[in-house]
Amino acid sequence: MGETKKPQLGQIVKVLRGKDGSKYAVVIGIVDERFVNIADGHKRRFDQPKKKNVLHLELQETISHEVVSSLLETGRVTNGKLRHVVDKFTRELQSEALEKGE
Repeated sequence: MGETKKPQLGQIVKVLRGKDGSKYAVVIGIVDERFVNIADGHKRRFDQPKKKNVLHLELQETISHEVVSSLLETGRVTNGKLRHVVDKFTRELQSEALEKGE
């Protein structure tokens, strides 16, 4: 795996392990070096985040500035905003895949 990048607040991640495997979520809290709290607004809501080992996540390039500013201003983010960010990201992925002809 080479270098390990540090997850950031608002970053979109793909879950690689566990029952949420291959789903996307947003980092809403950094616990320590190895663990982050993630939520997607659907099954994993803001008030019940999942604590995940960073090694079990695939960090995506995308960071949602809406989520970051909301967390910094109020200390929380709405589940609707989390759903919107994840849905928008997956739609963009699908359209990129279609453009490439996959």
